[in-house]
Amino acid sequence: MYYLLLLINNFYFLLVKNALIDMTINNPIFIFSLITVIWFIPGIIVRRFNEIKLKKKTEKRQADAIQKLYPKSKD
Repeated sequence: MYYLLLLINNFYFLLVKNALIDMTINNPIFIFSLITVIWFIPGIIVRRFNEIKLKKKTEKRQADAIQKLYPKSKD
């Protein structure tokens, strides 16, 4: 009895899984969106990393320039 119930649930799960896979993989809009996201996400991450690095470099350069303008006295 339980085996039959488990078999029916397993078969139903396989049918639903196949239907969902068919609806997503065969949908051109979904595939276009997926490829677009996979294409642009790494570029956005790299751009943000480079912006942060450039900002830190600019701040360090400005701090060094200010330090040269106002040197500490050697008392």
